[in-house]
Amino acid sequence: MFGIGYIKVDPTTFVLHYANGQIVRKGAGLSFYYLEPSSSIVAVPIGSHDVPFIFNESTTDFQTVTVQGQLTYRVIDPKKVAGLLNYTLSTDRRTYVSEDPEKLPQRIVNLVQVLTRSQVGRMTLRQALVESEHIVQHVLQAAQSSETLEALGVELMALSILAVRPTPEMAKALEAEAREDLQRNADEAIYARRNAAVEQERRIKENELNTEISVEEKKRQIREAQMDAEIAVEEKKRRVRETQMDAEIAVEEKRRQVRETQMAADVALEEQRRELVALQVDNARAEADAQSYAIQAVVKPLAGLDPRTLLVLAARSADPQTLLSMAFQEIAANAGKIGQLNISPDLLQSLLHRQE
Repeated sequence: MFGIGYIKVDPTTFVLHYANGQIVRKGAGLSFYYLEPSSSIVAVPIGSHDVPFIFNESTTDFQTVTVQGQLTYRVIDPKKVAGLLNYTLSTDRRTYVSEDPEKLPQRIVNLVQVLTRSQVGRMTLRQALVESEHIVQHVLQAAQSSETLEALGVELMALSILAVRPTPEMAKALEAEAREDLQRNADEAIYARRNAAVEQERRIKENELNTEISVEEKKRQIREAQMDAEIAVEEKKRRVRETQMDAEIAVEEKRRQVRETQMAADVALEEQRRELVALQVDNARAEADAQSYAIQAVVKPLAGLDPRTLLVLAARSADPQTLLSMAFQEIAANAGKIGQLNISPDLLQSLLHRQE
C-alpha cells in the first residue's frame, strides 16, 4: 500500500538494498520496509550448493571416458557476485529478473571440466578408470587456488567423482581383457598352487631326509659319547689298576725292605750267635783245657800207681753201697774162679733199694 513493500530473507541469503543507486542496507537474514518505486533488492544465496556434473573427456591414448561427479560451492563475497551477475529480485520478491543466477553453477562446472580435462588428458584409459581419487585431489587443489573462483567471490568446498566410465565397446574389450587376465591369473594360481604343493612336498622330503640325517648324526654322537665314556671308564680302571699295582709294588718294596731288614737283623743275630758259639767253644775249650790240665795235674802223680791201689784209695772215701758195687764188680771179673756165690736176702734187699 502506497508503494511500500516489506521483505524478510533467511540467514543463508545475503540481501543488498539499493535506493537511487546507493546501497542503503546489506546483510544476511535482514527484514525491512522499503519504497518500491525507488528501491532495488539484490538477494545472493550464501549457503552451500551441490551441483552435479557429467562430461566426456579423452585420455592420452585417445580413448573417451565419461566423468560423472558432484561439486559443492558457496558464495563468500556476495557483493562481488552481485557486481558480476544480476541477482535482482522481481517485484514478487521470489524470482530473479534475469537468468544470471543460473549461470554461476555452470561457470564453476566449466572450470572443473577444464581442470579435469587437463588431468585426464595426461592419463591412459586404465589410469583414468582406477585413479579417480588422484584426479579429484589435483582438480580440487587447482580449483581452490584458481583466480576465476576468486574473481567470482565463490569458494569450492568439495569435489567428488562418482564414476569414470569408458565407452560401451571399450568397456566390453576391457572386460574381456580383464576376464582373460583373471582366467590367466586363475591358471597361474593353479599352476602356482601345484608348484607350491610340489615344492612343499620336496621340502617335506628334504625335512624328512634332514631329520634322518640329524637322527643318524645324533646316534653317531651318542655312540661316540658312549665310546668316549667307555674309554674314560677303561682309562679310569687302568689308572686304578696302575695305582693298585703301584701300591702293591710299594707294599712289596716295603715287605722286601722289611725282609731285608729282618734278614740283616737275622744275619747280624746269627753272626752274633756264631760269635757267641765261637766264644762258648773257646770258653769250653779253655775250660776243658783247664780241667784237662787240672786232671793231668791230679792224675800225673797217680800215673805210676797200681789200679788196685787206686781203688783202695778211692774206697776209703766211698759210701758202703759204692764199695758193695765195687765188690760185685770184682766178683764178676773173677767169676771163673768162683764155684758158688751165696747172697743174703738183706743184701739183695739193700741193692734193690739202691736201684730204686
